Amino acid sequence: MKMKSFEESVKSLEELIEELEQGDLPLEEALKKFEEGVKLIKYCNKKLDEAEQKIEVILKDEKNVKTAPFEEPEG
Repeated sequence: MKMKSFEESVKSLEELIEELEQGDLPLEEALKKFEEGVKLIKYCNKKLDEAEQKIEVILKDEKNVKTAPFEEPEG
């Protein structure tokens, strides 16, 4: 399965859930859809974890940033 963007994956997951909730899929097809949904959930969780880690790094770096007044270059 080609990985989609986070937003595309969430949309696909929503569509899978709707199909499964209807309850009219044959067992084999329902199992395939369920398996695909689990993969999408894992992918989305991974992406959310990566985003959280990036935010933590940005916030950590921001705390260590020192500011100094702007000085016009002489000349």
